[in-house]
Amino acid sequence: MLAALTGLGLSTAAGLNAYIPLLVVGLLANFTDQIRLPQEFAWLADGWVLAIVAVLLLAEIVLDKVPVVDSVNDMIQTVVRPASGGVVFSATEAAARLDGSTWMAERPWVSWVLGIGVALAVHVMKTTARPVVNASTAGVGAPVVSTVEDAGSLGISLVAIFLPIFVLVIVVVLGLLAWWMRRKVRRRRRDRARAG
Repeated sequence: MLAALTGLGLSTAAGLNAYIPLLVVGLLANFTDQIRLPQEFAWLADGWVLAIVAVLLLAEIVLDKVPVVDSVNDMIQTVVRPASGGVVFSATEAAARLDGSTWMAERPWVSWVLGIGVALAVHVMKTTARPVVNASTAGVGAPVVSTVEDAGSLGISLVAIFLPIFVLVIVVVLGLLAWWMRRKVRRRRRDRARAG
């Protein structure tokens, strides 16, 4: 159960920033005993992989702060973020197999599908909100929102690993935020249609 919550939290974080949860999992697996990766996911803790992920993270952090460029980056990340979500969810479920979890061990595809689906849902919420933020703040809000997303991704990753039970609270809050944003966007569209 806790491994599934960890996977859920990490894939949620991947929907905000693909590279932060990968880096967190890799670093913790490499330098601590907090995460033990099975052989098929040992590459996540490799020094070269961590270096490449760190470089990609730096590029993502810079690109995501620039209005318009952030939207192009989000289009590219439509493949990367769900893939990252699948990897981190599967890695934690595979790690749970080391502790004797059987249901997911017999159905390894489930963790991939869940990770991809959760990361994709968060990514879609992010890419839907970002143009609205950029337009309503004349681009000034892009670096602020991007920084909050990066901090959120790091925070969710750490909570998922060290306090996985709180992942449920985070997912509920994000769900409510998505519902509120969707209502706001629909209301704005209705107002424009009436005015036009």
